Amino acid sequence: MSETDKVFAGSIPRLYDEYLVPMIFAVYAEDIARRVAALSPSVLLEIAAGTGAVTRAVAAALPGGIRYVATDLNEPMLAVAAQRQAGDDRITWRQADGMALPFGDAEFDAVCCQFGAMFFPDRIKAYGEVKRVLKPDGTFVFNVWDRIEDNVLTQEAMVALEKLFPDDPPRFMIRTPHGYYDKTVIRGDLERAGFRDISIETRSEISRAPSAEYVAIALCQGTPLRSEIEAKDASKLQAATDIVAEAIRTRHGSGPVEGKIQAIVIEARA
Repeated sequence: MSETDKVFAGSIPRLYDEYLVPMIFAVYAEDIARRVAALSPSVLLEIAAGTGAVTRAVAAALPGGIRYVATDLNEPMLAVAAQRQAGDDRITWRQADGMALPFGDAEFDAVCCQFGAMFFPDRIKAYGEVKRVLKPDGTFVFNVWDRIEDNVLTQEAMVALEKLFPDDPPRFMIRTPHGYYDKTVIRGDLERAGFRDISIETRSEISRAPSAEYVAIALCQGTPLRSEIEAKDASKLQAATDIVAEAIRTRHGSGPVEGKIQAIVIEARA
């Protein structure tokens, strides 16, 4: 993982929440919320909460009286989440590293995480931390993106960027968000961390955006792909956005855009 892969700062958190959440994250957040609600937790931990897409969905699905701790490594992302969910006294926001969770053993009934596991430098260690803070028989619910070829708009964007950077195209999307999809590897990592009763499901959905330009801004400016582009040539961010928009427009037309997205959803018991 490149150092720029972990940079969610500057305008990225705002654009991520405004563009990317409705385009690809919201539908999977609703799925996580249904799964968490079915567990009826009294004390819930979310790791890698980002700008709070899952937090909002889960909070809406759970009753009053619960305790919900939402964490993220990146404080700028968490600040957006906290602002969006202000006034819900069930939720505590806390900056935390998923590799070293600042909580006691057996503290939570359930732990959830949306599209965060791909960013853990040591996934077995991170899963071990999740298991440690879960009560016996507690459940870990999380998802990861499937391979980039099954996520149409992102794949098309990456192909388009190869034209702008033919000698060294940006690989963030392939390397990190879409780099951890092998079900055998995922199951093995969880088993090595001590989890059991592991279920792994492939879930396909449709991504929707109002225009090709919207897709391009979401991907090129609302993710760490922006940092990678700027590290290559800071003057080419707008050109990168434009070339992606043109590629999406060519394939999908000038109106609203739709494309297949696919994720892997995992539930495991401590």
